[in-house]
Amino acid sequence: MSALDGRRAANDASQARPAGSGAGTSVTPLVDVHAHFAYVRGPRPDWQELNQNRLQAGERIGITLHIASILGSWGRTSPTYFPSPDDVAAGNEALRGIIRLHPSRVKGYVAVNPNYTAHAVSEIEIGLAAGMVGVKLAASRRAGDRLLDPIAALAAERGVPVLQHAWQHRSREVPNQEISDALDLLELAARHPAASFILAHIGGGGDWAHSLRALHGVSNVYVDLSGSGVDRGMLELCLECVGAERLVWGTDLTMDTGWAKLRALETMGLAPGALEGIRWKTAARLFRLSL
Repeated sequence: MSALDGRRAANDASQARPAGSGAGTSVTPLVDVHAHFAYVRGPRPDWQELNQNRLQAGERIGITLHIASILGSWGRTSPTYFPSPDDVAAGNEALRGIIRLHPSRVKGYVAVNPNYTAHAVSEIEIGLAAGMVGVKLAASRRAGDRLLDPIAALAAERGVPVLQHAWQHRSREVPNQEISDALDLLELAARHPAASFILAHIGGGGDWAHSLRALHGVSNVYVDLSGSGVDRGMLELCLECVGAERLVWGTDLTMDTGWAKLRALETMGLAPGALEGIRWKTAARLFRLSL
């Protein structure tokens, strides 16, 4: 949980100047599609400070909207990736409380554990009725498992995207989570062509080239640029294999590296409109946002 601490991100972003933030100009939207918040049932007693740090760092970077999730109790009373139904519901309700405090700055994913399928479907219905805008699948079940089909079908029916936690090339098993990679997500996406999926944190570690080449030409899977990795060639291969039209910007836990990738994109000579698409327009379409 220590990575949730936004202090470093706030310090590193302290000199950031949001685009369009000069006197007499409007702020260009910037949507973070992969954010997290903490709450009282998690392991950190300073959870309120952590949340405030994220919002303050976001202001300095220029983030106008955080689309966030809370994963159960963050491991305190049930495992982070195998949360109990009670912890899932408590986390989602806590996020709705944060949204009520910051309605113009925070939107939410409904986090679910698909091993409790009926509960997951119920949580999605409750969350969407309360104004949440997407579904978050972590590492509770492999993405290609048919247990996820009712969740994907409901997301397609309701027109909201599914953010899938992913490793970049699953080459082994990992304790305490059932990891997925791009190939696993492709199985689910192929069974649900009307649903939109986001492969999480391409910069989160592992063989990102494997993921990007697998996603070439798959129109209903988008790539979120979050994660601590800022490897040479990563953004270039994202553009080559996926295209700017299926890239969405995010930070996850390391807001400083998200900002670094944003600044890199600004220097890459993208076609007119492509950077705006990555910054906010594609997210606005996926999540049906008015920005």
